[in-house]
Amino acid sequence: MNEEMRRDERVFLMGEEVAEYNGAYKVSQGMLDEFGPKRVIDTPISELGFTGIAVGAAQRGLRPIVEFMTWNFANLAIDQIMNTASKMLAMSGGQINCPIVFRGPSGSAGQLGAQHSTAYESYYANMAGLKVVSVSNPYDAKGLLKAAIRDNDPVVFMESEVMYGDKGEVPQEEYIIPIGKSDVKREGTDVTIVSYNKMMKIALSAAAELEKENISAEVIDLRTIRPLDWFTVLESVKKTNRLVIVEEQWPVCSVSSELAYHIQKEGFDYLDAPIRRLTSADAPLHYAPNLVAAATPDVPRTIKLVKDVMYLKK
Repeated sequence: MNEEMRRDERVFLMGEEVAEYNGAYKVSQGMLDEFGPKRVIDTPISELGFTGIAVGAAQRGLRPIVEFMTWNFANLAIDQIMNTASKMLAMSGGQINCPIVFRGPSGSAGQLGAQHSTAYESYYANMAGLKVVSVSNPYDAKGLLKAAIRDNDPVVFMESEVMYGDKGEVPQEEYIIPIGKSDVKREGTDVTIVSYNKMMKIALSAAAELEKENISAEVIDLRTIRPLDWFTVLESVKKTNRLVIVEEQWPVCSVSSELAYHIQKEGFDYLDAPIRRLTSADAPLHYAPNLVAAATPDVPRTIKLVKDVMYLKK
């Protein structure tokens, strides 16, 4: 955000506690001191109100970044995101763009209760006119956020509270990762595991454990949910002939549902076993830690699904 705000004076950040408090998760630390209160703006606890201001500013030529303390709170702003930002280009006959980034953490962060623990990628991916990005590591987060800020369409950018402390190699030089391109994080030959956001940690950990049993798993990070790069997954399935999808969404109308449809439609003849998926339980997430653990994907269940498709167990 700092680099893009230095590069383009039209870019500004607004949201709850982003300025004086340096962000609820310290994502905007130091930005108020550098850019001042006209470009780093603390807002009231009124998601619908400040999102509407940002959407209007985007339509007039500015490039806002709206931070939601959690995507669960963005439910209050969904009218502006889905009814205005996503549809303005179409409703104006191509005359009015809405270059805006909506960003913040999605999904569960542990014991936060049902109203603060929903993964929202599939919600927003269902809306034509939005692009949806969901990142799993620092390198991708920087390159994709730069792409999102420079994009002329509204971009929904999903992060995670439990990954803000993660560290990783990030080049100092300029780089941008195109929106709409998944990435093979680990090469393999026996099975393809697909995931995104913090569930990538589950996928990669499972792959490391499976390697000890001579099962070679290829791991793909979707990175972008809309547009969905299922082509990269298909090319992997042509090689491995098996697919397991791990995600934090609820199972109904999920990202895995859409991905599985494309792969079985275009790659049915390459599959040696049914596609398997691991999602969160089809219920609101409770507060108790044992129930959180029972309801969300983990490494043992991922390994079990992989072995199911390896040995054709039903």
